[in-house]
Amino acid sequence: MKLKINNVRIALLQEMPLKEAVSRKLGVRQDDIKSVQIVRKAVDARRKNNVCLNFHVLAEADISRKQAGRLLKDKDISQYVEEAEPELLLGKHPLAAPPVVIGAGPAGLLAALELAKYGYRPLLLERGKRVSQRVADVNAFWQGGEFDPESNVQFGEGGAGTFSDGKLTTRVNDPVMQSILQTFVDAGAPESILWEHKPHVGTDRLRAMVTGLSSQIISLGGSIRYEAHVTDFVIKNNTVCGVVLQSGEKIAAGAVILACGHSARDTYALLAAKGIGITSKPFSIGVRIEHPQELIDKAQYGEFAGHHLLGAADYALVYHTQDKKRTAYSFCMCPGGTVVAAASESGGVVVNGMSMFNRDSGVANSALVVNVSSDDFGSSPLDGIAFQRLYERLAFKYGGGNYRAPAQNFASFLKSATPDLTSLCSPTYRPGITACALEKVLPRYVADTLKLGIKEFGRKISGYDDGGALLTGVETRTSAPVRIVRDRESYVSVTHDLLYPCGEGAGYAGGIMSAALDGYHVARAVMRRFAPLG
Repeated sequence: MKLKINNVRIALLQEMPLKEAVSRKLGVRQDDIKSVQIVRKAVDARRKNNVCLNFHVLAEADISRKQAGRLLKDKDISQYVEEAEPELLLGKHPLAAPPVVIGAGPAGLLAALELAKYGYRPLLLERGKRVSQRVADVNAFWQGGEFDPESNVQFGEGGAGTFSDGKLTTRVNDPVMQSILQTFVDAGAPESILWEHKPHVGTDRLRAMVTGLSSQIISLGGSIRYEAHVTDFVIKNNTVCGVVLQSGEKIAAGAVILACGHSARDTYALLAAKGIGITSKPFSIGVRIEHPQELIDKAQYGEFAGHHLLGAADYALVYHTQDKKRTAYSFCMCPGGTVVAAASESGGVVVNGMSMFNRDSGVANSALVVNVSSDDFGSSPLDGIAFQRLYERLAFKYGGGNYRAPAQNFASFLKSATPDLTSLCSPTYRPGITACALEKVLPRYVADTLKLGIKEFGRKISGYDDGGALLTGVETRTSAPVRIVRDRESYVSVTHDLLYPCGEGAGYAGGIMSAALDGYHVARAVMRRFAPLG
């Protein structure tokens, strides 16, 4: 009998093989358990003196009907029945041309892959370079070389997530998630993402995964063009029927999936100019904070910090002001990572966080950001972009005008004192930091909320509010500042037919996994409407 068994706990005080823990949970002999497959693995660190690993598993057990009756009375145990994937009914309407997907981030890659699987022969257009060339350009920039506005942390194969911690967590509860995770594994991601409670790929493994996804698209009949920057749409009778590249080349499209990413500001401006439905939306801005990873590990795991089964600890923190108008929160926390230069425009400084799969830099960093809305920056569609750009240019100016980032320790920030870079750990941002009062590069209400938030976070994580915690600015690209409005059911733009806004750049996702899910569903919407190409 195949059983789904939840809450199989292994205390780190008394490590044991998983199969032994399962046999104890079931009350049967280990020899009666033919196989054990991990479904979910999480760390339970609520009791710092008894940290446990908690597993959900599938187990094939050779048990009697009487034993099964006993076991199935336990709320943690159920008989496993595999659910069949719902059948996809393809549309009948003929496509006038192959579908075009704009943007090779997670949303665009998954959309193109899904279309290619079913014979739609998509054309994927990416304004930046292949991931290998892009990595070389970004590394050169971080070492003090020239900034390339078309090949950077935001633009290029893999999207912004290519230079991140590679987190695959999402608040979206979607039955397709496991299938997409398996797709990532098949493309080169570590198998552990299939069961980890907080799966991550790391930027090093993510690059290989992105290359694998692109190769699959091509092998299934799709095509990819790099350095193919879409600068206009061909529109007839409020229907998008093609795209125009920067070179002037026109490409016919049977449908256009727009997965441009959250930093394609020129694309947003084009949409507004064309009268395509686009609105501003709230987002958040702030800084990156750095601590020694050891400090976070000890606060989260107590005496088990550094245990070989735990890895680097993470955290998630939220603070609300008394009037509930502002919230300071951690975002995209990178255990054992680095702070990276993530600008996509000349003359602006943007910070982000990145970790390798092993998370072994010794430094923990996270965005600490505060919500902003149209009340702060205006209600016109592009006002949020202007707001982001203002503070990125201030950061560039006060960082020294050479892509160094403004920074100071928490002690000097809290007291509005002379900026001090004395810190608990060596700063990781490259090409370097400049001592600067962060009030110069952030709205006053953001700076004030951050001060209150960090003090509150020190009550939750011992040492978090140490004066030597290092703050580096500015973090402005937490999410898209716009939403490209689409129909809830068909996923089509509310103003222009055959245009399918998609992913984080369209305002419908907030990370690698949710963007990939959106790409999958948008592709399926196209397929439900149109027949494959002959």
